[in-house]
Amino acid sequence: MKERILLLIIIIIGVLTMESCSSKSEKADLVLLNGEIVTLNKAMPEAEAIAVKSDTIMAIGKTVYIKNFIGNSTKVIDLNGKLAIPGFIDSHAHFLSIGEAKMNLDLNDAKNWPEIVAKVAEAALKVRPGQWIVGRGWNQEKWNPPVSQNVDGFPINNELNNATPLNPVMLIHASGHALIANKLAMKLAGVDSSTVDPPGGHIVRDTSGKPTGVFEENAEELILKAYNNYIENLPENIRKQRDETAAKLANEACLQNGITSLQDAGEPFDKIDFLKKLVGEHKINVRLYVMVYENNIDSLKKYLPKYKIIGYGNNHFTVRSLKLYIDGALGSRGALMLAPYNDKPGWSGLMTTSLKNLEAEMRIAFQDGFQVSTHAIGDKGNRLVLNLYQKIFGSKAKGNNFRWRIEHAQHLSNSDIPRFAGLNVIASMQGIHSTSDAGFVIKRIGKKRAESGAYAWRKLIDAGAIICNGTDAPVESLNPINNFYALISRKPANGKAFFPKEAMTRMEALKSYTINGAYAEFQEKIKGSLKVGKLADITVLSQNILKIPVQEILKTKIAYTIIGGKVLYKMTQ
Repeated sequence: MKERILLLIIIIIGVLTMESCSSKSEKADLVLLNGEIVTLNKAMPEAEAIAVKSDTIMAIGKTVYIKNFIGNSTKVIDLNGKLAIPGFIDSHAHFLSIGEAKMNLDLNDAKNWPEIVAKVAEAALKVRPGQWIVGRGWNQEKWNPPVSQNVDGFPINNELNNATPLNPVMLIHASGHALIANKLAMKLAGVDSSTVDPPGGHIVRDTSGKPTGVFEENAEELILKAYNNYIENLPENIRKQRDETAAKLANEACLQNGITSLQDAGEPFDKIDFLKKLVGEHKINVRLYVMVYENNIDSLKKYLPKYKIIGYGNNHFTVRSLKLYIDGALGSRGALMLAPYNDKPGWSGLMTTSLKNLEAEMRIAFQDGFQVSTHAIGDKGNRLVLNLYQKIFGSKAKGNNFRWRIEHAQHLSNSDIPRFAGLNVIASMQGIHSTSDAGFVIKRIGKKRAESGAYAWRKLIDAGAIICNGTDAPVESLNPINNFYALISRKPANGKAFFPKEAMTRMEALKSYTINGAYAEFQEKIKGSLKVGKLADITVLSQNILKIPVQEILKTKIAYTIIGGKVLYKMTQ
């Protein structure tokens, strides 16, 4: 009996100290030593070292064991106690828009409306007459002082008109769900006082009925169409250079932020073709999971089946999800709410796509084996989407593996929270939105509704739902550290915590950024945790965000970004 017990102990120690699919005689291409490695693999939750062969983890365990895989050509990195985790998976961002935002005016840090007008006027001095000036990132709720000439808190474009009479201007709200255009841009778009609001859109007007320059939700398309016409008329070589530069900048941003996989929340067919081409040419390193964005039902019927792509470019490019919209954003009062907004009585938001069209699009996706990922922010929007999902799933609803998603799921009725787990609907949420929006949520919907269902991570997790996490970049920064901090603290940079009872634990936050993200794109068997046989996608952090004091987390840096066993980013000292 003693011999059996001793043998069992030896076996257990062996399992806890190493995991390998290779003999020690086979040497690794890359070895990481002397780290604090959190694997998210239940069989071996923690380790000290990893050996990588080609793009795959070949062994993991104690440093003394992994040293056996070092050969003459092995690249060795001494982590010196740094934290290594599965590569961050941003489950909701906009890849090309990240790059485009870096090519345009950055308005995220603008303190007030006059500062924005000054930035636009300065930009006008550097471009030729007729050239469009584009910016993104303004948020009227964060301005100090608030804009004096306004409608519903939004600025009127008079000062913008005076600053840039010779250039059309389009400035996109931080949320992406509103924009302000100057007089020349509106003229090119054919917009005047007689222009009617499009379905699911709103043109903000003054008391006389004159457009103020602000366009919400589907009304944005009026200005965007004029801008897109301008872009399409540029020489082909310039257009190609613009797109390639945007992709290059986005790829670099991902690597600098430790993002090894990114789920692109909506691209039209032509952009999918473009991204696939770049992946095939090895010009994009980050792994992309791209959602199709196409609201023309005939086009969906014709083309959607042809665009199902899984694992192209050595698991760098997958397309198997359809992106839909039911409402807008809370900041622009476009989120569809069950009750009116507190700061705009009688107004409950906008339904940006009819239920009839949504159901038709969902049924096409269902038939073609596509996941559906629907943007829904308001509590009514979320309820209506859950209703449609349940209707389409029918008798297959219970225990399904469709993994349909609701993107954002920001404001929920308590009665709908258990339905996420019941229907196996993934809540694709963005932690940073809670702290970024904290300053105006109560103003919009009141304290009672906000406390009950705003960014209800704790309630969703306790009800059994799976949450994957992202940044919605360029709406927010790609920075995963700020996002992780928001998930566990719910504390804005300035101010008290925003209903902290809904916070995640640190391990829940890490899972939402790794293995849950992999599950949300059907790839949990090849990534999302560190395990022998899985892809060697690893993010190394300068300090252990799972252990250090909460207030120290924001000082954490990305030390290394490793994708498929290749070190693609290294922190400079």
